[in-house]
Amino acid sequence: MRLALKIAYDGRAYHGYARQPNVKTIEGEIIDALLEIKAIESVEEAKLHVASRTDKGVSAWGNVIAFNTSMKKDSIINALCHLFKNIWIIGYASVEKNFHPRYAKQRKYRYYLVNNGLDIKKVREVAELFIGEHDFSNFAKIENKNPIRKIDDIVIHDGKIIKVDFTAKTFLWHQVRRIVSAIEKAGEGTPIDEIKDALAGRKKTNFGIAPPENLVLMDVVYSKNLNFHYLKYAKDILKMKKMDMEKKSMMLDDMEKFLFEK
Repeated sequence: MRLALKIAYDGRAYHGYARQPNVKTIEGEIIDALLEIKAIESVEEAKLHVASRTDKGVSAWGNVIAFNTSMKKDSIINALCHLFKNIWIIGYASVEKNFHPRYAKQRKYRYYLVNNGLDIKKVREVAELFIGEHDFSNFAKIENKNPIRKIDDIVIHDGKIIKVDFTAKTFLWHQVRRIVSAIEKAGEGTPIDEIKDALAGRKKTNFGIAPPENLVLMDVVYSKNLNFHYLKYAKDILKMKKMDMEKKSMMLDDMEKFLFEK
């Protein structure tokens, strides 16, 4: 049987998804757990693959892994749900033997951008420039890959924290974070023509890269015939996390009042 798992994780606790020596990674913890419960005998034999190898600090709500196993899926899920601290199994699906999670229909990312007086009109204007097919050489780490990519949509949600939603089939390394940095600079007053020139390849410009901790891989979308069964326990975990964050926020509010509002 080949099993696909939809996973969420707090990327701030890891040195990225991909397994590396001597550091804690998401892939490393997943492999260790699957070996421990004897769901797989080796990574190679199980053909364990992932949809997106997120960078250090980047979180996910809906990344997807897939592997071959002879173990019952209920036993795997029940065991994994209690082995991780910062990784959560959100859902599962039985898939075809040749299923590779990398070959998805769409990927959806969200970036949380602090609004320190940004010009939201310019933010939206610059975001629209990146929609469609472009050469993203000035807005990604290429490393011998084809710099041509198509972004299906970018949506800006205004507020104290601006939410920037990206949708595309594939993304280049650092592409989202470099685009966000350019969007932020436009909102701070960088001339939009400079960003247009960089996107058109008329000028080589580095607009910087936004921090990884504010980026989330929201979802990886496949064809309609792949339906994930979502787990109730994941919703319960989320409620507990929200309560913990609300408690910490209340403590900070009380601290501020105690120290500065006497």
